[in-house]
Amino acid sequence: VGAARVRDLFEQAKKAAPCIVFIDEIDAVGRKRGLNVGGGNDEREQTLNQLLVEMDGFESKHDIIILAATNRPDVLDNALLRPGRFDRQVVVDAPDVKGREQILRIHARKKPLDPSVDLHVVATRTPGMVGADLENLLNEAALITARAGRKRINMKDIDEAADRVVMGPARKSRVISDKDKKVTAYHEVGHALAAEKLPNADRVHKLTIVPRGRAAGYMMPMPEDRMHYSQGVLEDMIAVALAGQVAEEIIFGEITTGASSDFQKATNIARKMVTEWGMSPVLGKIAHQVENETYLGGYQDAKNYSQETAELIDNEIKRIIDTQYSKVKSILEEYKPVIHTVVETLMTRETLSGEEFRILLKGGLLPDLEDVDSIPPPTTNLTKPATN
Repeated sequence: VGAARVRDLFEQAKKAAPCIVFIDEIDAVGRKRGLNVGGGNDEREQTLNQLLVEMDGFESKHDIIILAATNRPDVLDNALLRPGRFDRQVVVDAPDVKGREQILRIHARKKPLDPSVDLHVVATRTPGMVGADLENLLNEAALITARAGRKRINMKDIDEAADRVVMGPARKSRVISDKDKKVTAYHEVGHALAAEKLPNADRVHKLTIVPRGRAAGYMMPMPEDRMHYSQGVLEDMIAVALAGQVAEEIIFGEITTGASSDFQKATNIARKMVTEWGMSPVLGKIAHQVENETYLGGYQDAKNYSQETAELIDNEIKRIIDTQYSKVKSILEEYKPVIHTVVETLMTRETLSGEEFRILLKGGLLPDLEDVDSIPPPTTNLTKPATN
């Protein structure tokens, strides 16, 4: 059926020439051939073969341009990419800060923004987001503004929307004991202090003990747009991830289960440093982790090394993590009085911005909390529809 549809597609294209044929998600039919080791008929391969034949059979009088899109160009069949077929590849990567600002301006055209909203600042706070993420961010901010009964979107709404998009809505109704709150506060302040004191770490954007999603609290960094990650940057990323549990150990003398995701992140970075990026002096500049495509089209990690090498890899990962743990522990012990001061303020305010956190680090004082009016109910009549 797939091959017949390809023939029909190109027949229509020839009749409609000059025209453009656009195939979205080309990897659905364009994956590498010869992976069906079961020996049965693979309809996808028949479809791809017909596509290759049709693209070869163009005559010069047919003005047809063929475009295709995919998120996985690495799995496409080599014959599909040779000159005369899809011989030109255009990489559309995630936008940089300038691109994000331009995308935000497009999606903000029909939204009433407060004059205080600076889209350049929003763009700097959203590294890694693509067009759909930024559109969703502004839509979520508009919903928050509408729920509050206001007419214009302000920076606070956009900041709250960013938290919702990344972490989920705040769980304000959840009852949390003072002890758990304090553990969370010290944990997050540990992350934040390490991020501020380590030279290659991303600076702090926000610090909160308000639970969102499955997190009891979080420290939101402001990542830079980087093309390359040096060994120093990666080591500081590991140190910041470990700093939460280090703070718990220094203050309470024991650790909790709240750092499980932090350890997963730290271990993944350390493993890639050793097995993929050649950053281990013991193992040298060798890639020990290789992805192989399976006959079902999935991917699995191939371990092309001996048991002795596996032990060396484990030892190197442990060495990297232990070194960073010791490094960040010495930093937090040095600033232990500052940690107590920041936690005391965080327990009262529940959320600190990066600027407020840096003021506290320097020994400054924050202004008193302003009285916050409760959010009025929506003005629209949301009555429940009658049921039969």
